[in-house]
Amino acid sequence: MSRLVVNQFKENDVVSDVYRMRNKTLRVDKRGSHFIQFSVGDRTGAVVAFFWNATEEFAQKFTDGDFVRVEGAVQLYQGKLQVVARKLAKADASEVVAEDFVERAEQDVETLTTRLREILETVERPALRALVKVFLDDKDFMASFSRSYAGVRLHHAHVGGLLEHTVAMMELAQFVAAQYPKIVNHDLLIVGAFLHDVGKTVELVGDSLSPVYSDEGQALGHLYLGAEILDRKIKELETIDGTAFDPLLALKLKHMILSHHGTPEFGSSKVPMTREAVALHLIDSLDAKLNEFQKFIMDDSSASNWTSYNALLERKLLK
Repeated sequence: MSRLVVNQFKENDVVSDVYRMRNKTLRVDKRGSHFIQFSVGDRTGAVVAFFWNATEEFAQKFTDGDFVRVEGAVQLYQGKLQVVARKLAKADASEVVAEDFVERAEQDVETLTTRLREILETVERPALRALVKVFLDDKDFMASFSRSYAGVRLHHAHVGGLLEHTVAMMELAQFVAAQYPKIVNHDLLIVGAFLHDVGKTVELVGDSLSPVYSDEGQALGHLYLGAEILDRKIKELETIDGTAFDPLLALKLKHMILSHHGTPEFGSSKVPMTREAVALHLIDSLDAKLNEFQKFIMDDSSASNWTSYNALLERKLLK
């Protein structure tokens, strides 16, 4: 019997299967009773759920990302579907089929990798072409880069998400460079887009069902880790060529990696201080935000023209 996937939930459906728990909070109702509010999800979407008459001790058994066996019913409340669970228990990852929970890039890895290489072929500056080749020739790096998530919960949070996000940014970078040929250096912007998130290959670890932040990811972040990776690859290139890499060019690339989040409150070590760095930041923000908006809209199960309020985005979205 096939499982009931989230995007097929209808009012009065009976739910009895394993889902992924997210956004778990223990709350108190008007009578002073505790209840657990959370979302149940799979690769097709997520729906808010409630488990009533909970205790603090019971709630502590669950954490975000757990697989949980849910028994209950789908209800319609104020125009939105929700699950009222009468039974809730932890489930082991061995009980699930990975394909039911692993979101993947819309295009396959081979297609995306081919496009990545095509765009990088447009880079003409010899030093940058040689640097790119060091990355592309590293089979272990490319394997990790191709399967990595771009995030755990927000944009491109799926297998191949990093590659998908990077290729989309490189497509945008080509357009921006063509629009501003006297302002933005094409080669620098393309290579910066390729390298901006390479630190995520170290920041996020674990299997495809449960990506988590590594110790290095938690302590240092992918911007710092990306600059470290760039440093190592430059040293490899210098060993291969027997010549020093242009220090100013290396500085510009590192600055693009370290500043691409824009401002310190969003994790940047520095604000963008070159034309290519500010272009990279805006391209990154555009692709990330549009994907966040799309994911939230697709995950919203209500019949309303508006989504529910998103605390991270600090707004509702018009579908």
